[in-house]
Amino acid sequence: MRLKFLVYLAVFFTLLSFSNGRSIKLALVKYQGGGDWYANPTSLRNLSRFCNKNLHTDLDDNYATVDVGSSEIFNFPFLHITGHGNIIFSDNEAENLRKYLIGGGFLHISDNYGLDPYIRLAMKKVFPEISFKEVPWDHPIYHQKYDFKNGLPKIHEHDGKPAQGFGIFYKEKLVCFYDYECDLGDGWEDADVHNDPPEKRLQALKMGANIVQYAFSN
Repeated sequence: MRLKFLVYLAVFFTLLSFSNGRSIKLALVKYQGGGDWYANPTSLRNLSRFCNKNLHTDLDDNYATVDVGSSEIFNFPFLHITGHGNIIFSDNEAENLRKYLIGGGFLHISDNYGLDPYIRLAMKKVFPEISFKEVPWDHPIYHQKYDFKNGLPKIHEHDGKPAQGFGIFYKEKLVCFYDYECDLGDGWEDADVHNDPPEKRLQALKMGANIVQYAFSN
């Protein structure tokens, strides 16, 4: 009980700093298993700048990098995971992430292509009793500052499947949002990295801003 209280307290003071206009950071999660957790190095920087300009947030564009098993994750209200390959959580790492999410933190996962089968197994270790389910298009995460009536935008083709947003709901609260066959993270990168059309990058950044806004207000 005391540990759960401390988790809530850490997240509360982080969010309080945000509401008082003090600069905080989004955090990129480092994980084991051989997958490239470091993919899309310009993504969170650009997302932070976009949110500052359009949501009037005060995010530090020098994002943090944190190990999933470290107590440092409790210093950040928003975690981001991406990559193309294998991802493994140890028992301690899974328990640490679970406590973070139950305590009020938020996790966004972006499948950079090839992450899907591994992230599903990893998150099942975090929440054995819960499975990903598709987030309905009328969910508030799609209707924050920007309105996405048809769910996630399709940024990159991958396997040509429709973009889908999946979530983990703990006690009916969305604590983890996972974009699949969408690739928001690539869309946030510098324009010359993937040469995406400007309208695609803008769609990706707008949806990213929605996720940040939702995470910080729920």
